Amino acid sequence: MKRAEAKERNRRALLDAAARVVSRDGFRARLDEIAGEAGLTTGAVYSLFGGKNGLLAALVTDHLGPHYDEIGRAVPGELGLLDALDAFARHYRRTCDDPGARSGLSLQLGLQDIALRDPGLGARLAGSVREHEEHLVALLTGRAHRGAAVTPHQARHLATALRALLVGLAQGVVLGLAPDADEAYFAAAARALASDASLLDR
Repeated sequence: MKRAEAKERNRRALLDAAARVVSRDGFRARLDEIAGEAGLTTGAVYSLFGGKNGLLAALVTDHLGPHYDEIGRAVPGELGLLDALDAFARHYRRTCDDPGARSGLSLQLGLQDIALRDPGLGARLAGSVREHEEHLVALLTGRAHRGAAVTPHQARHLATALRALLVGLAQGVVLGLAPDADEAYFAAAARALASDASLLDR
């Protein structure tokens, strides 16, 4: 096996192991356990990620990257803002029915537990989330709405609220707390963010 292939295999093994251990242990996740789960040493973590913080920041990117790629494919560029929000919210609701939805929620909560207990790492993880949220900002910017195009500033306000809304609703669905929150419910809630007393007026 070539050196680059071995490096990528080890990197993938560590990310997968980190996802499992963080989902299970949250803040108590230990670097030696993650490395052991991957069949590697802690030295491999430092070599590939610079340490535990680098590994966890990479884990956020590994978790969110494909999610935002799927969003880009689910929301055609020619849609106006309200139709784009509708398509995005319906796509988001469908992810709640994926076989990996519960494990994804476990990972999300484990990372939140770490962020709450380690302010330094929490700031780094928040930065990773904001970096990926820029994909959503770009997706909304320029969309037609009420005779004008959504500005980057407006899109950023909307993206923050949209992420909070849909993450909260999705957690409710996965946990069985929102049994009636179907695709139409998600879509109506998302569209409401850009109607009447709108965040876009700020």
